[in-house]
Amino acid sequence: MATGKEIRGKIKSVENTKKITKAMEMVAASKMRKAQDRMLAARPYSDRVRNIAANLSQANQEYSHPFLVKQEGANKVGFIIVTTDKGLCGGMNTNSLRAVTGKIRELEAQGKHAEIVAIGNKGFGFLNRIGAKVVSHVTQLGDTPHLEKLIGPVKVLLDAYQEGQLDAVYVVYTKFINTMKQEPTITQLLPLTADTLKADENAHDWDYIYEPDVESVIDELLIRYVEALIYQAVAENMASEQSARMVAMKAASDNAGNVIGELKLVYNKTRQAAITKELSEIVSGAAAV
Repeated sequence: MATGKEIRGKIKSVENTKKITKAMEMVAASKMRKAQDRMLAARPYSDRVRNIAANLSQANQEYSHPFLVKQEGANKVGFIIVTTDKGLCGGMNTNSLRAVTGKIRELEAQGKHAEIVAIGNKGFGFLNRIGAKVVSHVTQLGDTPHLEKLIGPVKVLLDAYQEGQLDAVYVVYTKFINTMKQEPTITQLLPLTADTLKADENAHDWDYIYEPDVESVIDELLIRYVEALIYQAVAENMASEQSARMVAMKAASDNAGNVIGELKLVYNKTRQAAITKELSEIVSGAAAV
């Protein structure tokens, strides 16, 4: 049986761990609110760009951007996998990577190969361990996503799709539902489907005037729309990360409190047994005299 000194040492160690997890929980809660505000602020822009892109694409049936056309004959599929740079956020990254691994296996069974852009250190490390083909990556994004850091790596897949080298492009991230729930999501980024580019039913049929020409306007707009989708996915993933980390650290703090309570109970029993033994020895010695 452990001695009282050893149990006190264990209690002190768990108490120190509890202080760390409690501090991390509070930091994650503070960052979570900022990440949620950033995510919600990006949604109106994404919705408005989607409506404009839908209206323009339907107003000009004679011109189809490569992003709107399904590429036939390509045996490769692109994935943009968004994960976190840091751990201690529960099973968030594991769930996303498990979902995309299953999707890649389905495509490989159909004779297609995957080319991947990794956003986040955890996903990049996992993909290297399993031997996946990572064409580009970006890590250490910090707590605030910056579009200029994302455009370069993602443009590799966008250019490959326009050249007909990819059959489709998917973006994988963790969608923020609420503080207690986040869902791994696999969304088709390219080609842009009719459901994705669904025009506003209440919108008017405008007669647009293009400057300099219709191709330049639609090309630039759809590129901006795809970039907005990727930025929104990264913002959603960051909000999910902070929420998952806050919940995980709260669970760790609660578990540490339970362990401390159990150790104190064992310590009190050990201490009481030692006192009882000493009293018995004193009584026995007095009786012998």
